[in-house]
Amino acid sequence: MLTGNEVRAKFIEFFESKSHKHFESASLIPDDQTLLLTVAGMVPFKPYFLGQKEAPTPRVTTFQKCIRTNDLENVGRTARHHTFFEMLGNFSFGDYFKKESIAWSYEFITEVLKIEKDRLWVTVFETDDEAEELWVSECNFPRERIVRFGEEDNWWAAGPTGSCGPCSEIYVDLGIQFGGDENSRLGDEGTDNRFIEIWNLVFTEWNRMEDGHLEPLPKKNIDTGAGLERVTAVVQGKANNFETDLIFPIIEEMGRISGTKYGVEAKKDFSLKVIADHSRAVTFLVNDGVIPSNEGRGYVLRRILRRAIRHGRLLGVNDLFLYKIVDTIVDLMKGAYPDLVENVKHIKKVIKIEEEKFSNTLDSGIQQVMAAIEEAKKSGEGRLTGEVTFKLYDTYGFPYELTEEICEENGITIYKNEFDQKMEEQKEKARNSREVVMEKGQDAFIEAFFDEHGKTEFTGYTSLEEVAKILHVSKLDDEGTYMIITDKTPFYAEAGGQQADNGVIEGNGTLGQVVDVQKQKNIFMHTVKVINGVHNFFEGAEVKLVVNGSRRDAIAKNHSATHLLQKALREILGTHVQQAGSLVAPDRLRFDFNHYEAMTEEELEKVERLVNAKISEALTADIKHMSMDEAKKTGAMALFGDKYESIVRVVSFGDFSTELCGGIHVSNVSQIGLFKIVSETGVAAGVRRIEAKTGFHAYETVKEMERTIKNVAESLKTDVYKVEEKAEKTAEDLKIALKEIEELKSKIATFEAGSLFEQAEEINGVKVLVKGFTDKESDSLREIVDKAKDKLGSCIVVLGADNGKAIFTVGVTKDLTSKVKAGEIVKELAVIAGGNGGGRPDFAQAGGKDGSKVMEALEIVKKLIREKL
Repeated sequence: MLTGNEVRAKFIEFFESKSHKHFESASLIPDDQTLLLTVAGMVPFKPYFLGQKEAPTPRVTTFQKCIRTNDLENVGRTARHHTFFEMLGNFSFGDYFKKESIAWSYEFITEVLKIEKDRLWVTVFETDDEAEELWVSECNFPRERIVRFGEEDNWWAAGPTGSCGPCSEIYVDLGIQFGGDENSRLGDEGTDNRFIEIWNLVFTEWNRMEDGHLEPLPKKNIDTGAGLERVTAVVQGKANNFETDLIFPIIEEMGRISGTKYGVEAKKDFSLKVIADHSRAVTFLVNDGVIPSNEGRGYVLRRILRRAIRHGRLLGVNDLFLYKIVDTIVDLMKGAYPDLVENVKHIKKVIKIEEEKFSNTLDSGIQQVMAAIEEAKKSGEGRLTGEVTFKLYDTYGFPYELTEEICEENGITIYKNEFDQKMEEQKEKARNSREVVMEKGQDAFIEAFFDEHGKTEFTGYTSLEEVAKILHVSKLDDEGTYMIITDKTPFYAEAGGQQADNGVIEGNGTLGQVVDVQKQKNIFMHTVKVINGVHNFFEGAEVKLVVNGSRRDAIAKNHSATHLLQKALREILGTHVQQAGSLVAPDRLRFDFNHYEAMTEEELEKVERLVNAKISEALTADIKHMSMDEAKKTGAMALFGDKYESIVRVVSFGDFSTELCGGIHVSNVSQIGLFKIVSETGVAAGVRRIEAKTGFHAYETVKEMERTIKNVAESLKTDVYKVEEKAEKTAEDLKIALKEIEELKSKIATFEAGSLFEQAEEINGVKVLVKGFTDKESDSLREIVDKAKDKLGSCIVVLGADNGKAIFTVGVTKDLTSKVKAGEIVKELAVIAGGNGGGRPDFAQAGGKDGSKVMEALEIVKKLIREKL
């Protein structure tokens, strides 16, 4: 019997023997920006199928990791639903067609996998006579086990128009124990669990036109796919994918963690299967750089992870557990995906952090949901309203999907549309609460200007000066500020986090200061303040534009350093690091990036050292313009979601850093001089921020640190090189001194208490001590109360201290608390001094704003005690 790993390997070997080139699995984060995740084996090849790009080779074979969440609620309930799964695929781009794909699939299934021929069934499209005849002639397949289905089942289309074609699917009969009888055929009612699809052959041969008619494609393509988990289940004689050796070891590991045995109780089996599936999905998503968040693919990861954690609770596991399963998954999958081994620490850390974050929310949220369900049952309504479900989400942070699942398990109705309505109401309130200011007419102006003049020619990559013609002038205020557009400019407009250049513009006896440059639709708009002469800028006039060179140099240093920083972060922290925002100014740089926890001092030091090491290597900047496809081949980093033109600018520094970037850079990184990290902080969930300085600004930062160390050395009366040693010695001496002070305070308190006890007076046979101080802290007052109780036995002790603010401490021995309660007394005292408080009947402490009221309060309370006794 073949293992799942052997099925995968033999598939690739088989199609390599048929002249296919093996392509490694693509990332779960697709290049296709219309897709959130890779959902099928053909996704990486979609541009070839649609004719958008030329395929690099005519025959390809792959095993592709995929994620689907459209049937999340069915995972664990059925034998074959998964969030994470692998697709085995063989593809032809204008090469072989139906004959070969049918013959090879049958050969692999029957001769390599050894699946019995008489268990196989085949479907073809209802009009595809060619496919049926090929199955009979090429494979000697029994015609009576070929079934014709319509467009819903056996037709693939890229969309309403474009590439499309019929499908032929291969099914395995699991036997009459899964439905039907000896005479049942594929497609008969009640046989869905009996006839299992394991292979799909898509024959892309038509182009659907706008009017709906079909025209033959000049090049016909083949896209075939087989689910590894399904195929393995058949090969291993398992009716359930979860019981194959691809997944069952994960179930066994979770069973060990939870003390649960598989196959004993259906509910627990369900939870074990959910965790096994979801842990695979979570492991691979994190491995491919996805970080838990509240949007996009980060939310998909968070949702799957949280569902798995909840099922851990259903198995009685209250400790963190999900990250522990990763080792088992890596061990199972490392042969096909060796990068898992390299990233295992990172994967476990991300999962553990998210698990810790959600555990408290989950426990309190489940209590709230169950309470709401009980209330619904008592009222007889049997449903949770949108108001309740939204409150669980908004107030307690409990995901709607989990509320929905718990309600379903408890027979309670819940309506998503009501929840969505409450969400929309909240968003509307937020929108109405903030003022939105729009520059009306700006877009219309830009469109009209672009239609007339086209885009501004930017010459700033090679020159800091330019003679240009004014195309537009408009007044911005009454203080001599104008917006000027010229036909060309050396001024860099604010973009990609890089601040705009400044400088001057002069002509016709007028000198203006360029204080800002913005661009829209590649039209550069200069904000100009007239600083000398009368305003004489007009359309058609020739002017000279000069960029502030020193400021530009400083910005270039920081921008190039940002590229080195991003690469260094990816090397030290992992490839999950992606830019989440940046600021490139002349005096500093700021870089926001995806990361799940604060960086350690050691990590920061490694990053800073690596950047400075690259600066010392004097890497030359290499700037090229190329197509996006060519840029991707170089490994150039791009920001997901950013729109790039067909020709992009690629900035490289040696073999270290390659990015798509339109910004200004140094010609050699040695010009950066010095790179110094100033701070590392968190700015949002899963987003960290590094601020740093370069060049002379970095030197000034280091000098400031040096001055600080010198000042500390002088204060400690030591040499700068011995500051650390002296500081440690001083801290140790201080610790010893503080301990001695505490011991002395205790002795003083004991001595004072001894003399204080003599001041206690008897009121109706009860010893009462009331005393005020001017220099006591609450701990000292507590200690005096404790000693007074020990010395006096049955007593009431009321103490107050004036430290600018009022502090009160009251102690009552337990035999007297039925008459006098410490909490009530201390509250009276605090109110008089402008505060409030309370406490236990035998002991209480409180404070007040006005320390001058302490003595007055003590006198009043003494009278109160007399009345109570």
